[in-house]
Amino acid sequence: MRLSLIALTLAATAAAGSAPAADRITGRDFATRSVVYAPHAMAATSHPLATQVALDVMKQGGSAVDAAIAANAALGLMEPTGNGIGGDLFAMVWDPRTQKLHGYNGSGRSPQGLSLKWFQENGYTDIPPHGPLPVTVPGAVDGWFALHGRFGKLPMADVLAPTVRYAREGHPVHDTIAYYWDRSVPVLSKWPGFSAQFTVDGRAPRTGELWKNPNLANTLETIGREGRDAFYKGDIARTIDAYFRENDGFLRYEDLAAHQGEWVEPASANYRGVDVWELPPNGQGIAALQILEILEGYDFSKIEFGSAEHVHLFVEAKKLAFADRARWYADPDFFPARDGNREQAAKLVRELISEDYAAQRRKLINPDRAARSVDAGILQHGDTIYLTTADQDGMMVSLIQSNYRGMGSGMAAPGLGFIFQDRGEQFVLKAGHPNTFAPGKRPFHTIIPAFITRDGKPWVSFGLMGGAMQPQGHAQIVMNLVDFGMNLQEAGDAPRIQHDGSTDPAGQMVEMSDGGVLNLETGFAYETIRALMRKGHTIEFADGPYGGYQAIARDPGTGVYAGASESRKDGQAAGY
Repeated sequence: MRLSLIALTLAATAAAGSAPAADRITGRDFATRSVVYAPHAMAATSHPLATQVALDVMKQGGSAVDAAIAANAALGLMEPTGNGIGGDLFAMVWDPRTQKLHGYNGSGRSPQGLSLKWFQENGYTDIPPHGPLPVTVPGAVDGWFALHGRFGKLPMADVLAPTVRYAREGHPVHDTIAYYWDRSVPVLSKWPGFSAQFTVDGRAPRTGELWKNPNLANTLETIGREGRDAFYKGDIARTIDAYFRENDGFLRYEDLAAHQGEWVEPASANYRGVDVWELPPNGQGIAALQILEILEGYDFSKIEFGSAEHVHLFVEAKKLAFADRARWYADPDFFPARDGNREQAAKLVRELISEDYAAQRRKLINPDRAARSVDAGILQHGDTIYLTTADQDGMMVSLIQSNYRGMGSGMAAPGLGFIFQDRGEQFVLKAGHPNTFAPGKRPFHTIIPAFITRDGKPWVSFGLMGGAMQPQGHAQIVMNLVDFGMNLQEAGDAPRIQHDGSTDPAGQMVEMSDGGVLNLETGFAYETIRALMRKGHTIEFADGPYGGYQAIARDPGTGVYAGASESRKDGQAAGY
């Protein structure tokens, strides 16, 4: 829900949110709970039962990767409003043995039988958000097995067993999930297979109601018993092929059989002595690095959190980074070179996150006025769950997984118990753009895991789900930890900034010409809001677009883990 700014109402809510909390020991009025500490292992997910599944797996001798896969499987059952095995996956893993951070891009490609010409000849100017047309190959299961093959300890059947049991016996639906599920049902019930598998007599399950998904239990048992190829080359793949043939879709057995995710090198930028890590395009992670590189040129030791100067500089840096995001972020197999020359793509990333480029872009920020339009830089040559786990050996996993918009496309093949993602909506139906639709191409991706190292050692594994909010949220978390001295929980609970309306890399490519809209979560002082309005920012109230954060930090001296899970989700951080 979004409403125009009403000064008196916003003043009242902001004042209420920023009132001092004299009865809180920490002194931070926005901290909802204490940081969780544990000596051996930690898990932080958006659902308490998924967190417990992760911990149980590590207690049985599983690695942090085993725990992350188990939690992800559980979330696909328990939080289908944000993820599932019909979607994609990205992850970063800190390997204590090699003292190295590894990245995995588990995003799927568009169907080979669908083309830009087909969309144009059938009158499409953008790809619809639901139904068969936005469906791309699901990459999550492949991602599980790639991660497990390198870092897993327990058999995959054991890793998936807790979710299989919950799927058969049922689990109570939580508040936030019930809310979003209820909103999805009227939109998605028209698509074949959805109502039969994801409603209770045509309605969403209610808060506290037991939810079972025996079809998903069967699918996960098959995957655990027969392996990755059961999904991409076995009977599951044949069922998927038949379903889309019968329902005007283009996803085929051959698309599934040809799928392969890839290990990638994470990209990093140093921000005031810590190294912040993101995955390179086709995701949007380096936008967070670009924001931070621009902001490093300002002395935030003299700028108060929540002040007009803080918010203004952040938003203007975001506009500059997102202009580049719309122009330069795309599948590196297709852009900047069409010949698969990855070195050109790597060079592009290095330039976008370089200090010299940030210095050039920083000069475009007017400290007294909000920019109404922003061009991309000139270079020399583009819903969700997040979870993190850490084990007794020092392995840490940052993993994000999504069906994209809400519960995904609404397409649910009979008997399989999951919904296919609608990630293909992110393609552009405009010839010549880096993110133009093409067969076998990965779309622009919003989901991004993050990681911070300090002095070459793991410090924080974190993420913040929520579409275009994600790189904005990543940058704010880093600033809260580094610039404003917040602890892990405070960094996530602090009121957030969200700017909307930048030129988008997807859909019809509507360019920003009016400066966009600034949403400020309850907690910012009205004096700040008035000062920002004087600088030319358009401020509106927005209910809920600020993302969901989970994090684990490691003390390099003692090895003790700290965990945080914010109040905007149903989640939990816990350890042992």
